[in-house]
Amino acid sequence: MIAKLTGEAALIAAWLVALAATLSVLFIGEVLGQMPCLLCWYQRAFMFPLAIVLGLGLWWQDARVGRYGVALSLGGGAVALWHMGLYLGFIPEPIQPCTATGPSCTDENQLILEVPIPLLSLLAFTVTACLSALSLKESRA
Repeated sequence: MIAKLTGEAALIAAWLVALAATLSVLFIGEVLGQMPCLLCWYQRAFMFPLAIVLGLGLWWQDARVGRYGVALSLGGGAVALWHMGLYLGFIPEPIQPCTATGPSCTDENQLILEVPIPLLSLLAFTVTACLSALSLKESRA
């Protein structure tokens, strides 16, 4: 029988994804010295509290903390989706926040294992949103 990922297990998984994403961008910025662009900063503004809120929800055994995970993930995911549109060129040049004078997410150094950072961010927000939503489902024994 396949175990369903709901309740606390889903919440733990969502927290681990958010924590891994948070630690990864801190490593990229602080250790590798790659300065984030404006949209990366906005995504961090959603991801950093996501790791903290989900972690505190687990610590305090708050089964309803997943709703905050969903909200933060959807907000960050919207920014990441916009960022991915810029990266792929779907959004016109005049409204790009990645400028020639500042950091740019369109450079080759913005790839991790040949995957663009905006796509990794979008995936992290999508996974945390889904897992947070699953954590809110009542598990049946």
